[in-house]
Amino acid sequence: MPENNSMHQIETAAKEWLEKRGVKISDIADLVYVLQKKYHPNLTKEECEENVNRVMKKREVQNAVITGIQLDMLGEQRKLMEPLQTLIETDESLYGVDEILSFSIVNLYGSIGYTNYGYIDKIKPGVLARLNDKSTGECHTFLDDIVGAIAAAASSRLAHRAKDAE
Repeated sequence: MPENNSMHQIETAAKEWLEKRGVKISDIADLVYVLQKKYHPNLTKEECEENVNRVMKKREVQNAVITGIQLDMLGEQRKLMEPLQTLIETDESLYGVDEILSFSIVNLYGSIGYTNYGYIDKIKPGVLARLNDKSTGECHTFLDDIVGAIAAAASSRLAHRAKDAE
């Protein structure tokens, strides 16, 4: 029983930390809608949000969220040692560890997650555009990829469930 309580605490913390960093579940659901509306003409935002919430229940996702946000915050506060400080602060394109962390989320629902992730990461719609805006002074090196990965996983979950329903 204590493990379930602990998992619930981590899920709650992950969602709260997302909110504190300016990302709502509905923002991620909007990304899912962008990814899936072409394939599901009757798709609703509520369905997208339900899939995001189901993905957020996964331990791998919760762990990635709290780890990535913590690293972003330390980078923002300039509390990391060099050269890591500069790599995270500038979101160095060849750093790649931010994407590696996000792959733990993307892969939850199979290889379609990688396609969804690559596409959403390239076009950066909605909340991803804001998270990638370097002029704000905020550091979202990990968070932008994590949010994109959650949207990709939720999209993949939605696609799998739709296929199963056929």
